[in-house]
Amino acid sequence: MIYFARWKILTIISLCLLGLAFAAPNFVDRHTAENLPDWLPHKQVSLGLDLQGGSHLLLEVQSDAVIQEHLEAIVDTVRSELRKQRIRYRALGINGGLNGDGSVSVGVAITNLEDHETAYELLRNLEPGTDTEIDESGQLTIELLDQTVQDRRISAIQQSIEIVRRRIDETGVREPTIQRQGDDRILVQLPGVDDPERIKDLLGQTAKMSFHLVDTENSVDDAVAGRVPPGSKLMYSADEVLPSGEPFPYLIKKRVMVSGETLVDAQPSQDGRTGEPVVTFRFDTRGAKKFGDATSKNIGRPFAIVLDGRVISAPVIRDAILGGFGQISGTFSFQSAQDLALLLRAGALPAPLVILEERTVGPGLGADSVAAGKIASIVGLLAVIIFMAATYGLFGLMANVALIMNMFLILAALSALQATLTLPGIAGIVLTIGMAVDANVLVFERIREEVRVGRTAMSAVDAGYSRALKTIIDANVTTLIAAILLYTFGSGPVRGFAVTLAIGIVTSMFTAIMLVRLLAVSWLRSRKPDQLPL
Repeated sequence: MIYFARWKILTIISLCLLGLAFAAPNFVDRHTAENLPDWLPHKQVSLGLDLQGGSHLLLEVQSDAVIQEHLEAIVDTVRSELRKQRIRYRALGINGGLNGDGSVSVGVAITNLEDHETAYELLRNLEPGTDTEIDESGQLTIELLDQTVQDRRISAIQQSIEIVRRRIDETGVREPTIQRQGDDRILVQLPGVDDPERIKDLLGQTAKMSFHLVDTENSVDDAVAGRVPPGSKLMYSADEVLPSGEPFPYLIKKRVMVSGETLVDAQPSQDGRTGEPVVTFRFDTRGAKKFGDATSKNIGRPFAIVLDGRVISAPVIRDAILGGFGQISGTFSFQSAQDLALLLRAGALPAPLVILEERTVGPGLGADSVAAGKIASIVGLLAVIIFMAATYGLFGLMANVALIMNMFLILAALSALQATLTLPGIAGIVLTIGMAVDANVLVFERIREEVRVGRTAMSAVDAGYSRALKTIIDANVTTLIAAILLYTFGSGPVRGFAVTLAIGIVTSMFTAIMLVRLLAVSWLRSRKPDQLPL
């Protein structure tokens, strides 16, 4: 344990220098750190919501809307299939609502007795994940299986988390926390955001865009009066209003000609003729083909652009649009055009989101937390330094040098990994300060015992490190396992504590076993003392 190979010495010194280099940007302001050359370490520790201030949002995914939408799609498909086969029917629609066990179904009554078997065979395998039954009266039921409902709910949560992340990333928020909480909730923490209104607006829109033909064959007034023809639905304009001040009504076909899911890009722009803000969009290959087919076959008909249940515009198709590019115009400001483009780029949410909880942490409170954490860390560090120096003399000073280096290494690791430092994380650092000298205390006490039994200085140090090493490793590895379990099964503050604790264990093992031993051996070889100042 006394002999140090040259490569070991160079490795220890290199790691210490790298730690100092990666920790250094934290001692200058953020602007200076960001302007450092790329080849130099320039990342600072990312502060969490409780330290930097910001916004906390708890969102609930309305996954029932996904099931409802799926059932409506089945209704449309059933209507289309029965009409193709000229099978007469009535009372086609969704049976009841979503109940507690997730059992939901679509029902239709087949009018003619001779069509019962044909309709059953036609619709039996219409949709995977369903169970189809028909009774003697001709009432046919297509029921979603429980597993199908559950899978669609889980998928809605996962898609929502990904799209929320994309939307927030587009706004430039640094180090947001976006994670699932419970069965149908999403936790969003936005450090540095003290006015969350724009974020709430972006997250409050599902941004489902679709293109439909306007129903010009039936009366809009009849639809407004409640007589909506089958296969069509009544929608209102997002911008246009009637002389009475009410939104302008549109009767559009339910069939989606082109879905917004095939969009690959959307950008804010200006109309070349009017100079007004617009949003330009581009489809993928599949969407471009559908868009081209829809526009080429319906020249002269109004084509409604629908976003979140509102008609943005309904221009008349003048020519076939074959390039896959289009433009949305309306009463946009540049900011609203930019936000709409952001929503379309990020993708549509599969279900609406409802804000259940909202909190704003002021930067002043965060600064107070940082200041309190600094004071706690400094007081703890000074207390440990004084104790070690008073108890173990020169060897205690060596342990103190390693302790200070340990703090730099923790700071460097947090900066390099861009792990978010939270208030519980500071508690983990303070705990690490106390634990960091445990290994040294074990070694020093063991060396004292070896000196008492008559060993020489060099032999006592060698025996002390050799015999204490196994105990040190066992103690730290068990604590590291606990930290890993806390991070794996915990969330929020618990994870912040676990991260700094785990990093602190690794760095303190390095400084206590390697750095202090290097300092002690170097001193012993240079001075060759008869007695140890311990």
